[in-house]
Amino acid sequence: MILEMKVPSPGESITEVEISTWLVKEGDYVVKDQAIAEIDSDKATLDLPAEASGKISLKAQEGDTVQVGHIICLIDTDAVNPIHDKKEIVTNEAETTVPIQTTENSKERPADSYVKGTCSPAARKIVKEKNISPEDIQGTGKNGRITKNDALQAVPSLGNSTGNGVRTYQSVKLSALRRKVAERLVTVKNQTAMLTTFNEVDMSEIYCIRNEYKEAFKNKHNVNLGFMSFFTLAVVRALQLFPDVNSMIDGENKITYDFQDISIAVSGPKGLMVPVLRNAETMTFRGVEHNIKILAEKVRDGRITVDEMTGGTFTITNGGVFGSMLSTPIINPPQSAILGMHNIIERPIAKNKQIVIAPMMYVALSYDHRIIDGKESVSFLVAVKEALENPLELLMNNNINKAFEL
Repeated sequence: MILEMKVPSPGESITEVEISTWLVKEGDYVVKDQAIAEIDSDKATLDLPAEASGKISLKAQEGDTVQVGHIICLIDTDAVNPIHDKKEIVTNEAETTVPIQTTENSKERPADSYVKGTCSPAARKIVKEKNISPEDIQGTGKNGRITKNDALQAVPSLGNSTGNGVRTYQSVKLSALRRKVAERLVTVKNQTAMLTTFNEVDMSEIYCIRNEYKEAFKNKHNVNLGFMSFFTLAVVRALQLFPDVNSMIDGENKITYDFQDISIAVSGPKGLMVPVLRNAETMTFRGVEHNIKILAEKVRDGRITVDEMTGGTFTITNGGVFGSMLSTPIINPPQSAILGMHNIIERPIAKNKQIVIAPMMYVALSYDHRIIDGKESVSFLVAVKEALENPLELLMNNNINKAFEL
């Protein structure tokens, strides 16, 4: 029986995907639930499992954009696993010798070919307009023929090199996910009144608390006590104090949420993903660290789902893990604000009229000025700063053991 495998729907509102990578070759024998391809949507990269065991026939190429429900491969479920066939052949070889004859007709005939570097008619016109030599183009057509697409992607030389250095380049099509990210970022810049306000945080208190309690916390909960739990709970508190920052524009309406779904930016193999901590206002330090760990592992293993990245009322991103000292993060639409964390550097500051060395972090809040006024944005960031510099009182109600569930 021939099974037609169709593109499944990765999530609501997604109508097409891109074949990022085939993990099998034409004619391979595949096993049910084996990952046979990676597909990109505008929200995530997902593995496509085989729906049955059998011999596969590919009906789409890498880089093709296909509609949800479109047939992308066929699986012949009647085919026999070649591993079993090979065992039978090895067994029979000891019993039977089959003579092999070579005849003139059985010799491989040379394929009809074009001369390498020859342009197709459509490509010839484009190459001439770009004033590019065909010898400088790597043809991808049959036997090296230059296709129209090759000509379109060809880049004119950037002048003649006078040295002996290698001057090569690669042209790779952006994935559907990367193209969608680019589109969303441009949309944010064009359709929001985005401003950024900055402040700095003295991380001394958090350093002291973590140094004293991180071992007990890890032993009790089997998860590290990081900075993200402090920042997440500080953001939850600030959002409750300044609900406009937890709002979104919907046409001519403003939607304000009475819950805090915090999107956490996580770097994965396919780029930046933003899974969501649902109802972060109900979480403890242990709950935040545990859930972030699970979501981060799913992102890095490619197991994150579209639903786990959908929604969110506010985003936290940490460029500090890559060494960023200061940045202006871009809003994650349709949200209205995003908090940027940065690296921690020991700097001299004035404290109680004395110059001391303290671990300092710059923080940045980018916000949509259409819905959030300057007063609310600045006050929100000050509230985050206050909670981080006085976590015992403002985040733990003066009871560390209870807050850490020790």
